[in-house]
Amino acid sequence: MIEKLKKIFNEEQFNPRILGIFINPFYFARKGLYKNISELAKNLNGRILDVGCGQKPYEKLFDYKEYIGIEIDTPENRKNKKADYFYDGKVIPFPNDSFDCVITTEVLEHVFYPNEFLKEINRVTKMGGFLLITVPFVWDEHEQPFDYARYTSFGLKHLLNISGFEIIEHRKSNNGIELIFQLLNSYIYKVIRNRNKNTFVNLLIMLLPMASINILGLILSLILPKNNDLYLDNIILAKKVKNV
Repeated sequence: MIEKLKKIFNEEQFNPRILGIFINPFYFARKGLYKNISELAKNLNGRILDVGCGQKPYEKLFDYKEYIGIEIDTPENRKNKKADYFYDGKVIPFPNDSFDCVITTEVLEHVFYPNEFLKEINRVTKMGGFLLITVPFVWDEHEQPFDYARYTSFGLKHLLNISGFEIIEHRKSNNGIELIFQLLNSYIYKVIRNRNKNTFVNLLIMLLPMASINILGLILSLILPKNNDLYLDNIILAKKVKNV
């Protein structure tokens, strides 16, 4: 029973549904990411590399022959991540043109040298292969001290172009009033978490305000207009068009 509850809880963290309104302090951010990734996933197939894969929360969305996840080689990552390979964060341990497609979600902001990172992704991706990348625009500092940057849509276009990729589709997730409510929940959660390290206790404390904030954000997001200049995440589908 406990294992089943843990599984449900973990699923709601990355693919929040109705239950996620009550137990996920990042409800809007994770819902937006999952929705957009699931809609763009149909473009990726064959042999797929997930760079910075974490728990591989989006693996089941793809139709693939092989799905390989890699992570930075640290004791914590070896213990907590579902990666198939671990590497030094610089050289991806595969030959040129090894993969049909690559996915990397919420990783680029943790990369100090983005040009080198994207150049390595280009190297291991076959010509014409797709890259699906998500990057936050408005978000708090996280995974400190390894949080180095935020990217506008224009900055990402430039980075991808000089790295040999052409943007096919660029989406801006949570570009409505729900962004404000997401930031409010994130603020409350972080304040509570900094005072108490027990995740379960934190969620119990947040249960009422979190649900109220999420529900109000949902209602107002259906009424109020969007603002494409203010949003939580960039979700980009790009194609490799040249070697760099």
